[in-house]
Amino acid sequence: MTRVFSGIKPTGHLTLGNYLGAVRQWVERDQHQADALFCVVDLHALTVEHDPARVRRLSRQAATLLLAAGLDPERCTVFVQSHVDEHARLSYLLECVATDGEMRRMIQYKEKSVRERERGEGVRLSLLTYPVLMAADILAYRTDEVPVGEDQTQHVELTRDLAERFNQRYGQAFVVPRATHPPVAARVMDLQVPGAKMGKSHESGAGIVYLLDEPEAVRRKVMRALTDSGREVRHDRERMPGVTNLLEILGASTGADPRKLASRYSSYGALKKDTAEAVEELLRPVRERHAALVADPGEVDAVLRRGAERARAMARPVVDEAYRAVGLLPA
Repeated sequence: MTRVFSGIKPTGHLTLGNYLGAVRQWVERDQHQADALFCVVDLHALTVEHDPARVRRLSRQAATLLLAAGLDPERCTVFVQSHVDEHARLSYLLECVATDGEMRRMIQYKEKSVRERERGEGVRLSLLTYPVLMAADILAYRTDEVPVGEDQTQHVELTRDLAERFNQRYGQAFVVPRATHPPVAARVMDLQVPGAKMGKSHESGAGIVYLLDEPEAVRRKVMRALTDSGREVRHDRERMPGVTNLLEILGASTGADPRKLASRYSSYGALKKDTAEAVEELLRPVRERHAALVADPGEVDAVLRRGAERARAMARPVVDEAYRAVGLLPA
């Protein structure tokens, strides 16, 4: 059975973009068609200045929302990265086959290091090397497929390079994974800045729909979404990014083709109204299930404990074999 690994970073509250671009595919397809692992990658949240209490709170919230969205721990493995030591163990071995040049070419490192310097913060070494930890997340489980958005494709390519290099030097320790991309709404854009991805950690939340937003907040944000000059409703990412973003959100929420949806509307107002209603209905069951899980925290704890045990049992033989392959004495 194909093995799939995906992770979500607890650096902010999960958004509509996270749900439509990744989580819904995990729920509706991946957990049913593959041996799937879904991980809250909390170690990755430490690469920049952070509040420890907030990281703990967001890690738990992310895990709870994954379960609320429909991940079934009887069908898949849901766990927290730091609960499985093999991630950090393997990361160091992969640092020993990665190069400084590869790390510095990573687009996200270039962007994030500039932001850190602008804030007057030092750039942490972990920000440079975290793509290697991401590779360890994937390779520890002999993963076949990694569902990612376009902005993460470079990291999966690095993972492939590191796996192939390690295998050539030390023997066939790892499966070389491939990136897969969801077909619809892989990249939901900010409602106020339609040229930018709807991210968890933007300073202003005006253009971001969070999974736990109340219906009134969802409606307000969608109705205030930035549109384009003129009145025509047309699917055109280059010339009409605001309207196109709304069409794609509506299409992803209802299962309709965004291009065909455009012909139904003669005004931006009607498009916004229908999009707001569709998003509210999409998120309602997630919010309700989340509230039930929060009321019973022991259930989430038990799922994460079992998930970590299962993940550890899969990863440990792989990482132990990699340690032997590079010449380290067995414990």
